[in-house]
Amino acid sequence: MKEIRTTVPGLARKKRAGEKISMLTAYDYPFARILDQAGTDILLVGDSLGSVVQGRETTLPVTLDEMVYHTRLVSRAAERSLVVADMPFGSFQIGVERTLEATVRLVKDGGAHAVKLEGGERVADRIRAIAGMDIPLMGHIGLTPQSVHRMGGYRVQGRGPEGRARLLRDARVVQEAGAFALVLEGVPRDLAAEITGELEIPTIGIGAGPDCDGQVLVIHDLLGLGGEAPPRFVRRYVDLAEIVGKAARMYIEDVREQKFPAEAESY
Repeated sequence: MKEIRTTVPGLARKKRAGEKISMLTAYDYPFARILDQAGTDILLVGDSLGSVVQGRETTLPVTLDEMVYHTRLVSRAAERSLVVADMPFGSFQIGVERTLEATVRLVKDGGAHAVKLEGGERVADRIRAIAGMDIPLMGHIGLTPQSVHRMGGYRVQGRGPEGRARLLRDARVVQEAGAFALVLEGVPRDLAAEITGELEIPTIGIGAGPDCDGQVLVIHDLLGLGGEAPPRFVRRYVDLAEIVGKAARMYIEDVREQKFPAEAESY
């Protein structure tokens, strides 16, 4: 029987069958509905909303209340996709108890089906605690945006013997702690391929090459709404900013020239 909704066991079966997994970010009801109906496997309510929705320089200021709000909007629209909510900075760094409280809010109040948490070995106790509550947890290692200050910027991770060994160790620990999937961001292709081949859980790449079990993109980058030149690993499928801008300019001109509203567009 074909599954109507993407599930955690279903994603594991996709990996075993060699079927690629699609993941896109979503932050509101209209976009979530479109992406869900398009057949996206996973909708990620990313703390990237701090940059692409709120106009901030980093993801660090995003609050748990904001994540709950945006997750609620997305979960209302998702009939097929698995909804994963990012745990924002500050929601899991201060101990296991605070982590569990934040996780429960994202699931109970936000409607998330799963949560995503950045970090490897250093957050293994929190991953175990979340998995121990039967809440699906997606890991995230490599370039972790919440660690931007420690990394000295958004830099590729896992280069050199020491960095490579650290990420391999992080991947193994995250899987052992109970994660159902792992995002690999900003990782050299050969290392991402090695991790993907070793792990039993699916890997989702972003800037990590084509050998991962799936891929994720920020929807604003895919649609050309980012405002700046996208990173090298992004593929822009349409320049929606130009399309929207053109429509707005046409509307403004019609209003100024009293062409809108027309008689037929009035009550």
